[in-house]
Amino acid sequence: MNDTHPEIARLLRERYERMTPQERFLIGVRMFETARAIATASFPRDLTPAQLRYRLCERLYGSLADEVYPDRRT
Repeated sequence: MNDTHPEIARLLRERYERMTPQERFLIGVRMFETARAIATASFPRDLTPAQLRYRLCERLYGSLADEVYPDRRT
């Protein structure tokens, strides 16, 4: 699905093309940090650091979390 008007899409594409690789990278980093903050905000507050890491991995990467954290601590 694409609900962006073609002219707006063109303007955005041109803007991103003018950015340096570093600027584009930083946008990606900030987007990931935002996604992580949104996910983390929905978790119980009493999780241990290990449980938090597992839950975040599970939320972002699904079943891969069980491979990364085989000693699942949730």
